Amino acid sequence: MDHNDLGSFLRARREALRPADVGLVAGGRRRTPGLRRSEVALLADVSVDYYERLEQSRNAHPSPAMLSSLARALRLSGDERDHLYRLADYAPPLTGATGRYVDPAMMYLLDALTNVPAHIFDDLSTMLAQNRLSKALFGSWAVGDDRAGNVTWRWFTDPSSRTFNITEEHAGIGRSYAADLRAATARRGDDPVANRLITDLLRESEEFGQYWREMAVEPLRSTRKHLIHPHAGPLDVQCDVVLSSTTGHRMVIFRPQPGSPTAENFKFLDVLGEQTFSD
Repeated sequence: MDHNDLGSFLRARREALRPADVGLVAGGRRRTPGLRRSEVALLADVSVDYYERLEQSRNAHPSPAMLSSLARALRLSGDERDHLYRLADYAPPLTGATGRYVDPAMMYLLDALTNVPAHIFDDLSTMLAQNRLSKALFGSWAVGDDRAGNVTWRWFTDPSSRTFNITEEHAGIGRSYAADLRAATARRGDDPVANRLITDLLRESEEFGQYWREMAVEPLRSTRKHLIHPHAGPLDVQCDVVLSSTTGHRMVIFRPQPGSPTAENFKFLDVLGEQTFSD
């Protein structure tokens, strides 16, 4: 296969997008249609030079993880993502194995949510994308298959992940993560990724083992949470869960409770941005 097809496909998809399609501000006149290469590189978390070499087919050999990031950045449909993999001489991912890819409809919704924190993770609770306010509230998480980006793993193995949650809600949150993981593994069947995650959690966390042995099976549902942010103050939110029927991804939206000051606190948090994590 002519590898120039890969570069041509990336360029065509980039030129078909507008900044507003991916949650960016246009910022003045543009000499050429579509996104700039630098914008795609930013969205895919790669260097501009590397992305330019991909489009120009200059000694660039993207990994499956990189292709998944590019598919997410370019808002590719499932069929377009699979085509991208084939152009790079890889088999398309198996059903349910999404890597860093996100359903473009979910990404559009995430881009549109500018007044509330929201993020997207897969059925094993691996973080896939965050909006600006999610990053301001929780910091930027690792994205993809790395354990550092798994919400359940961090909850049970990294005490700092519980910093903003009030102590009275810790047990309920932990139980919900264990029950959600059991529901996911039931759907996946004998899945090596899920099995390895459970084995490692059982080895590293006695608390997880306790909840796991309770045998509860329940996907994450909308629930009320009380958060305490060191700069934005108390946040009384309803954590709404939106499910993608295409990929099984879940978007969690932190909706302010009516009558609480949370909406105003979110505005203050938006002004602060992620600088609170560098103090």
